[in-house]
Amino acid sequence: MTQNNRSLTLRDVSEASGVSEMTVSRVLRNRGDVSATTREKVLSAAKELGYVPNKIAGALASQRVNLVAVIIPSLSNMVFPEVLAGVSQVLEDTELQPVVGVTDYLPEKEEKVLYEMLSWRPSGVIIAGLEHTEAARAMMNASGIPVVEIMDADGEAVDAMVGISHRRAGRVMAASILEAGYKKIAFLGTKMPLDHRARKRFEGFTETLAKSGIEVAEREFYSGGSALAKGREMTQAVLERSPDIDFIYYSNDMIGAGGLLYLMEKGIDVPGQIGLAGFNGVELLQGLPRRLATMDACRREIGVKAAEIIAASVNDNVTEKSVTLTPKISFGDTLLRK
Repeated sequence: MTQNNRSLTLRDVSEASGVSEMTVSRVLRNRGDVSATTREKVLSAAKELGYVPNKIAGALASQRVNLVAVIIPSLSNMVFPEVLAGVSQVLEDTELQPVVGVTDYLPEKEEKVLYEMLSWRPSGVIIAGLEHTEAARAMMNASGIPVVEIMDADGEAVDAMVGISHRRAGRVMAASILEAGYKKIAFLGTKMPLDHRARKRFEGFTETLAKSGIEVAEREFYSGGSALAKGREMTQAVLERSPDIDFIYYSNDMIGAGGLLYLMEKGIDVPGQIGLAGFNGVELLQGLPRRLATMDACRREIGVKAAEIIAASVNDNVTEKSVTLTPKISFGDTLLRK
């Protein structure tokens, strides 16, 4: 098939369906009283031609297009596709359509992506995190549209927020580790401060340990590369430096899985000799020889709640602007229970 270099117009659909351009416009915008027979004619002709309406032209009057900007740090991280699934689940029953921008955890890139997204005058913004540059916050404040910051509840939102308390998650995990009797504890994670949520979990974690007179004995950080491989490498490095470590808390499940595989290869008793825990509750890892202790980050539910706030706001319905979800700890097979 040869591509037609001329953009199709309402006139093309009008001629193909045998009805007026005004009627075609009404059908495609789902406005006005049009008979079912005529509607079917127009929609069939448009589909056969491959016609896509120019939403920008219609948006000039309303100052808004039916797009929701979803701005996330990564698509390779398994957390965010699940958030997107929750967003899509809600928006598919509306006229709104999610459009995704990726920031790679870089504040300057987030600022640029946000600028480009807002220039299209979307109906709303869903953006990961509560930490942004001053310029990004100014753009969101001045946008005049609903903005939902997601994944985090430890801070002040520009407009609305849906997330979990990562400091609380760190505190709960630390309390469970201490209760099980572990004392020589290491933390392995992503480089901070760019990963603000991991930083907050670490803060909550160390605060709780400190109340029991325990400091983190070892720590190791990484950026980039395969998480599984990095988990193995960091676990090996930490144990070579401190062979008496009896627990390792990982900032996410993927590096935790790498650590678990390394320890099992070495014949180390998990969780008797060394206990392990991660974060996120990644379902993919349920096929591991042992279930990693973890916490569910409520990813899909966060996406659902955020999209519900946007949809309600667009329709001028009153809705809750601050939603804090509570993840639960899963002990798996790598954290002793006493």
